[in-house]
Amino acid sequence: MKYPSNHSPKSGQNQSAPSFGLARILSKAGLCSRTVAAEWIRAGRVEVDGCRMHDPEARFALSGPKICVDGIEVTASARQVLLLHKPRGVLTTRQDEKGRATVYDLLPKSPWLAPVGRLDQASSGLLLFSNDPYWAQQLLDPDQHVAKTYHVQIRPPLSASAAAQLAAGSVLDGEHCLPMQIRELRCGGKTQWLEFILQEGRNRQIRRLLAACDKEVLRLIRVAVGNLPLGELRPGEWRWLRSDEEDLLRQTPSSHDIPRFPPE
Repeated sequence: MKYPSNHSPKSGQNQSAPSFGLARILSKAGLCSRTVAAEWIRAGRVEVDGCRMHDPEARFALSGPKICVDGIEVTASARQVLLLHKPRGVLTTRQDEKGRATVYDLLPKSPWLAPVGRLDQASSGLLLFSNDPYWAQQLLDPDQHVAKTYHVQIRPPLSASAAAQLAAGSVLDGEHCLPMQIRELRCGGKTQWLEFILQEGRNRQIRRLLAACDKEVLRLIRVAVGNLPLGELRPGEWRWLRSDEEDLLRQTPSSHDIPRFPPE
């Protein structure tokens, strides 16, 4: 039995959940690029609920169907979420054509996990991974305004008035940024540690805003998502998130409850 190319989800699946092309689902699961996924599907290597697929654009919900590649299941019924302390210099990608270190060099080989958001190569800190792409998509939805907290070391220091203006009235790519919280953690004369709490996740947002103020970013560490802190993990270490901790991700953070990083 094969699904038709215009397959719609089974009646038992959540009809209100958005559907996506099969190749996109595989890419969202962190397995490969969408182009490679399409090649796998056309070659008959992918099955959905036991049915071999050949149409990369056949649509399914992100969670629900059992998807296998070469007979190996790449979706799981139980959601798992992993918290990694991403080190500086490591890429948030599964493979790098230049052979550079990636986050997947640090993670367990099973189950399949996809990053929930990104941290650029020069940044470090809290990075989540999950085997549930639908849950991850909801967490990343811009309308959810899930807060992320960063501790940033810059040179030279930013004045209090400039920080207040940056927090309230920043513009990137011709669009106003959502208001953010910025406070000084400590200042050593030539360098300064600041805390940023953002309600959105634009590409390299903090670095670009500070560059426009002629400030050099020396270190940038994500220390919390929502009210979930990075905790005691050292760079390169990871742990599984408890189910009760998932609620913390959507809570408004209290900056004074988040440990300063690095500790004084």
